[in-house]
Amino acid sequence: QVQLVESGGGLVQAGGSLRLSCAASGLTFSSYSMGWFRQAPGKEREFVGAISWSGGTTYYANSVKGRFTISRVNAKNTVYLQMNTLKPEDTAVYYCGAQFGDDYDAASLYDYWGWGTQVTVSS
Repeated sequence: QVQLVESGGGLVQAGGSLRLSCAASGLTFSSYSMGWFRQAPGKEREFVGAISWSGGTTYYANSVKGRFTISRVNAKNTVYLQMNTLKPEDTAVYYCGAQFGDDYDAASLYDYWGWGTQVTVSS
């Protein structure tokens, strides 16, 4: 059974930081690109960032460039999202996804998803 489990969400004031984790099991982790997406009420699932199978290449949405950093530790089957200088508009449920491919910003092309973790940024 493939499982992706996000953790690390919570409530933080604007300007603060959070670190999200996504632990994977049931798949060959190093064969998959990993992505982070978020979804706010009434909006579509939005691409946040992604990292290649080796961790050598990262991609970010313009809205988070310079503030968020994606990393992965394949030996731990875990991908991270470090979020700094958080803004109220970052409030959403954050999901990690696994893709056996490289269309990193297309939610419909991801093979597996976690159930999400809530991030709330207050002003």
